[in-house]
Amino acid sequence: QVQLVESGGGSVAAGGSLRLSCVVSGNIFSINVMGWYRQAPGKQRELVATINSGDSINYADSVKGRFTISRNNAKNTIFLQMKSLKSEDTAVYYCHALGFGGPIPTVEHDFWGQGTQVTVSS
Repeated sequence: QVQLVESGGGSVAAGGSLRLSCVVSGNIFSINVMGWYRQAPGKQRELVATINSGDSINYADSVKGRFTISRNNAKNTIFLQMKSLKSEDTAVYYCHALGFGGPIPTVEHDFWGQGTQVTVSS
């Protein structure tokens, strides 16, 4: 069983900051990519930021310069520092990991967290 647990969501006024964390635990043996996605009401889930095992980082254009993704490999944890938040950043934020583990550990799987709500009021 692989678990991704997010924390750090909440409500904040526009222009404020939040820091999300995601801890991966369970029988996951290697993680190639970790990242954050978000889904606003009535919209499709979209990529926010990813970081791979070589520390190559990718951001959605809408968050560049405002959000920073980082990881602590030793603790299988990633973070998303969000600054200058806007009302359009309101969404459920999901942690994602692409790696080997779970019920068939020889196959690469997508693993998802349950999500954490971020609400930005204007």
